[in-house]
Amino acid sequence: MKLIYQGKTKDIYQVDDLLCLKFKDDVTGTDGKFDPGANSVGLSIEGIGALNLIMSSYFFEKLNDLNLHTHFVSANLDEHTMTVKPMKVFGKGLEVITRYKATGSFMRRYGAYATEGQDLNGYVEVTLKDDERQDPLITSAGLATLNIMSLEQYQTLEQLNLKIAELIRQDLLTKGLTLYDVKLEFGYHPDEPSQIVLIDEISGGNMRVYKENQLLSPTELAAFYH
Repeated sequence: MKLIYQGKTKDIYQVDDLLCLKFKDDVTGTDGKFDPGANSVGLSIEGIGALNLIMSSYFFEKLNDLNLHTHFVSANLDEHTMTVKPMKVFGKGLEVITRYKATGSFMRRYGAYATEGQDLNGYVEVTLKDDERQDPLITSAGLATLNIMSLEQYQTLEQLNLKIAELIRQDLLTKGLTLYDVKLEFGYHPDEPSQIVLIDEISGGNMRVYKENQLLSPTELAAFYH
C-alpha cells in the first residue's frame, strides 16, 4: 500500500485501482471535548477507530443494498480499514450538514433567532473544506459561480443527502436515539460527473446523537452498533 494522504481521523492508501482508508483513534474537537464540526483533532479515544469503522460499514452496506451511490467496497474490521472506489471531490472538498435540531455552530450563528434543541426539519448547510478559513458556508449559487459545482449537481447532491440523512435518523430512532445533526461528504464518479456519490465515513465522529436529552460520546453511540 502507498500512503497518499494523512487526515485527521483517517489515513488514505493507494491499493491498485482502489483506495484503503485506515481509521485512527483520533476525533475532532476543541479543548479536549468532542465536536464533529471542529477543524482539528481534539482528543484520542482508544478503540474509536475500530468502532467508527463498524458503524460506517453497517450504514454503507444498507445504502448499497438500496442502490444509493457510495464509494464503499468492503471493510476489514481486524485491520481497521475500509476499501473504497476512488472518487473526485468538488473543489477541495465539501461537507454537507443536515440539521434536525438546533445546536453547535448553528446556535453560535443564529442564537438570536433559535433556541437550543429547536426542530429544524432537516435543514441543509454546505461548507467548503478549508481549515484556514474555518470551513465557510456557501450557497448553491456560490458553488456554481465559483465553478465548484453546477446547480444541477447541487440538486442531485441535496436529494441524495436528504435520503441518506433520513435513513440514518430513522435507524437511530429504532434504537431510541435522536439525531440532532450529521455531517456527510460527497464526491462524483470520475467518468460521470452527474453521478454524485457519498464518500468518507458514517460514524459517531460526524454526527450529534442524543439519548433522553443527553449527548452521546462517539464511543457511547458506537456501542449501539457493536
